[in-house]
Amino acid sequence: MSSTPEETIVKETTFLYGANVRANGIRQHYLRFGGKGRVIVLVPGIISQAAIWAFVGDRLGQKNDVYVLDVRGRGLSESGAHLDYGLDACADDVIAFAGALGLSDYTILGHSMGARIAIRAARRNDPALKQLILIDPPVSGPGRRPYPSPLEGVLKLLHAAQRGEAMQALTAPGVKPWPQDLMNLRAEWLHTCDERAAVVASRSFHEDDIHADLPHITIPAALIIPEHGDVIRPEEEAEIKQLIPHIDVRHVADGGHQIQVDNFEGLMRALDGLM
Repeated sequence: MSSTPEETIVKETTFLYGANVRANGIRQHYLRFGGKGRVIVLVPGIISQAAIWAFVGDRLGQKNDVYVLDVRGRGLSESGAHLDYGLDACADDVIAFAGALGLSDYTILGHSMGARIAIRAARRNDPALKQLILIDPPVSGPGRRPYPSPLEGVLKLLHAAQRGEAMQALTAPGVKPWPQDLMNLRAEWLHTCDERAAVVASRSFHEDDIHADLPHITIPAALIIPEHGDVIRPEEEAEIKQLIPHIDVRHVADGGHQIQVDNFEGLMRALDGLM
């Protein structure tokens, strides 16, 4: 049986501080863990915030210097109708974030949307970016099958959170439960996701062609695929391997798209040796 984050979160925290930096013309918020070892910029998914990924940063901080980012329009980073929420803007944010903090020889660890941001960021050819680790990136795009999680479900959660009913929505029948501590965090932070950011990101899953970016990735790269979730099918994995022949592909059993919740220790084992 896979372990849950409640059972595996380190007891001695590696959390250092939360902070803001102005980069790419906006305020970007982050949480920092560890402070020593390989530098990792962790980029969450479509409606996730740094706070929701703090337990992952805490574990990785035992051996690494980890910066967990609030993507624009989420958490405590800048939000609003004035922002461009497109993939290119988000990719530029990450590169500018690393530059503003003077990060060198860093890895981008991205989950879902965050992995697509990492792929596009790699096209910027930042000499300080040394590695990509992609956790279950959506492989939808022009002429490809739709992303299996419809936008309607995301918006339903966000609207509930805006009304102050996030917990009711997250515990409704048919919604996969999370461990209670993470459920509490998710309910607390869900309302901070700008609906416009989620809509644009979902549209990007189908309109932006990340496959055109893949052959240009020359730095070390790894792909982590959960057993369940239907985000990356075997034939799509094979295509990625053709486009990035040097990519290190690792599978995690007993878990879906939210593998950091479904099988935390399995994800940690998959990351072992990559950082």
